[in-house]
Amino acid sequence: MDRRRFLLTSATGVLAASLAEAQSGAKPARIGLLNATSAAGVALRIEAFRQGLRDVGYEEGKNIVIEYRYAEGRLERLGLLAAELVRLNVEVIVSSGPADTKAAKGATSTIPIVMAWDSDPVGSGFVASLARPGGNITGLSSLSLGLGGKQLELLKEVVPGFSRVAVFGHSEEPGNEQNLREVELAARALGTKTRVFDVTNRRDIETAVQAAGKEGANAGLVLPSPISSLHRAEFAERAMKNRLPVVYWRGEAVAAGGLMSYGPSFNDLFRRAATYVAKILKGAKPADLPVEQPTKFELVINLKTAKALGLTIPPSLLARADQIIE
Repeated sequence: MDRRRFLLTSATGVLAASLAEAQSGAKPARIGLLNATSAAGVALRIEAFRQGLRDVGYEEGKNIVIEYRYAEGRLERLGLLAAELVRLNVEVIVSSGPADTKAAKGATSTIPIVMAWDSDPVGSGFVASLARPGGNITGLSSLSLGLGGKQLELLKEVVPGFSRVAVFGHSEEPGNEQNLREVELAARALGTKTRVFDVTNRRDIETAVQAAGKEGANAGLVLPSPISSLHRAEFAERAMKNRLPVVYWRGEAVAAGGLMSYGPSFNDLFRRAATYVAKILKGAKPADLPVEQPTKFELVINLKTAKALGLTIPPSLLARADQIIE
């Protein structure tokens, strides 16, 4: 974000706050929303968050102002963006993922931080425990025991000769280590070998997918990270080019051309994050608000991609799908 863009964004926020205050007669609450990717990339999640706020009585332009900060995949910018939100003296920071929470935590130990999702908040050092966070951070966890195993089982159902899985992750993403352990344990139980590829930037995607194919991988699994989210269409394109069936955590990747996804509903997690914001604005302390786990999971399948890869999706699997893209 250059200086002119930052000034324009800040001015827009100030104007919105002034209009809201004039309309309601009271100073609106100011929330900061920090995201490592882009506004377009998480549009549905942000709308789910806004809807969640409306459900609990908060609406932009009336009694609340949201300061949006997007890093556009430049993770090195997250610390600066978090610091901007602190200087704006927001009342709550909503972090859109593990990298965002890490940056927000580094910027403040006093302003409440609500995690829209995090794959391992305890292991990442964000909270002392799910039941008793103990600091200025609380929110939602996407961690669900057995998730990695279910994702691999889905691949086994559709990939003939399923035996070797390429796992694509970001080594610096908080929670990545826990996700890898989960997948590797599940792979051993299924008698499947795994090979981990570190994808820390866009350039790594093509290199990693090509290397996976050369090493004999006949399936792939993409772990959550800002890179895989922002460049999901490129991941899907490279996987298709290399004839590699891949399962993702997020349905957006399947809409972009990926084969299938299974994981928590991120829209639902963002909607639920709004209830934490409301409680904090009404006086609750993050330390006293237990971290909640996902309750809604989604299976999304792209039949067009399956056909292009020469795969047949079993009818029993199609019947379990929450969304089928044709």
